[in-house]
Amino acid sequence: MKKIGIIGAGHVGLVTGACFAKLENSVICVDNDKEKIKKLKNGVVPFYEPGLQDIVRKQLKNKRLFFSDSIDDLVESSEIIFICVGTPSSADGRADLSYVEQASVQIARALNKIKKFSSKKNNYKLIVEKSTVPVLTGEWVKRTIEVIAPTGIDFDVAANPEFLREGSAIKDFFEPDRIVVGVENERTKKIFNEIYKPIDAPIIFTDVKSAEIIKHASNSFLAMKISYINAISQICEKVGADVEMIAEGMGADSRIGRSFLKAGIGYGGSCFPKDVKAFISIAAELGYDFDLLKDVEKINTQQKNIVIKKAREFLWNLKDKEIGVLGLAFKPETDDIRESPSLEIIKLFLNEGCIVKCYDPKAMENTKKFLPGLYYGGDAYDVARGSHLLILATEWEEFKKLNFDRIMKLMRMPYIIDGRNFLDLKKLKKSGFICCGIGKKME
Repeated sequence: MKKIGIIGAGHVGLVTGACFAKLENSVICVDNDKEKIKKLKNGVVPFYEPGLQDIVRKQLKNKRLFFSDSIDDLVESSEIIFICVGTPSSADGRADLSYVEQASVQIARALNKIKKFSSKKNNYKLIVEKSTVPVLTGEWVKRTIEVIAPTGIDFDVAANPEFLREGSAIKDFFEPDRIVVGVENERTKKIFNEIYKPIDAPIIFTDVKSAEIIKHASNSFLAMKISYINAISQICEKVGADVEMIAEGMGADSRIGRSFLKAGIGYGGSCFPKDVKAFISIAAELGYDFDLLKDVEKINTQQKNIVIKKAREFLWNLKDKEIGVLGLAFKPETDDIRESPSLEIIKLFLNEGCIVKCYDPKAMENTKKFLPGLYYGGDAYDVARGSHLLILATEWEEFKKLNFDRIMKLMRMPYIIDGRNFLDLKKLKKSGFICCGIGKKME
């Protein structure tokens, strides 16, 4: 059993802490949001992630998982300290590392107190970057601690980037494709081998800088695959081809693969948009103009405008039309609306003078904070009632199972845009709908 500290009880930190506790480690999670900590101590997870609340409650009961707002307590009681704080985009696209710096300073000050009051000879600490950070961040973390902490403090800095997808984060922790770890020495490598021993996955050991780049390079590549197939979808629409068939044909090539070749209204969330921007900025600071990723961003933005174009083709004039939007989260199985294409599309419709009604199984409360003036339906049928056009913006499983014959009777006009290409358009056509997907001919 290892004593593990997690700084930051957001999505990455809480999932990481809860899962390490399930592996029978003693874990303390710290966050400066006292209200969040209060809820977590009572087993209430402040965001939706399937299976997470059950793990948190069970590990609280087993006394393997603890919550606090004190960094001092965490540093004193933990051998391994994971930094899992936010790294949001700044105005120029760079990652805002102020929270990482703040965490590093707090760790150093806590180490000062330990050195002053503790009689223990061995107070070794392993400090791990878990947040997505630009290359060279590890050097800054190390330098910050060396400057502030007292002489003689024994510590190492490592990088262990997370690859947790919202909606499947628990599975991703316990069944990863690989575990990436950047280390400086064999001592650190041994610790990571120990804490990840219960997980059946290859551990790829690199230097710290390479591990930092792997995360940005991976997410940017996946974003590029999405934008590539979305660019292909625009060509398909011009000639009447089917992007789904093209993706299947491309994906059958083992060198390409089918994953992330899914055309739609664009990627969103807290990772891809932020990481692409950050990687462009990192490259620029290092003297490389990453034009390829700039085009990835451009294509992603264009996809949202396609929905407005299709709406005009259906409805002619958009002013005063009632538009129903099903799906607000950037992907299913989460309540996260950060950079959600759905919200951007809603804003475009509002600018056209439309009346927008919406529904999402999990994300409506979060959306109300940013778009309070919308009509939020009790279910999909409520949103469909009286709508001129229905847009499926998030591929929730419950939307596949809707009674579309009932929806047809509720709608004012029979128009549907499938923004995620997950519905059976031919079946909808038989029900009387006029519908289209992305990169597919109109049905």
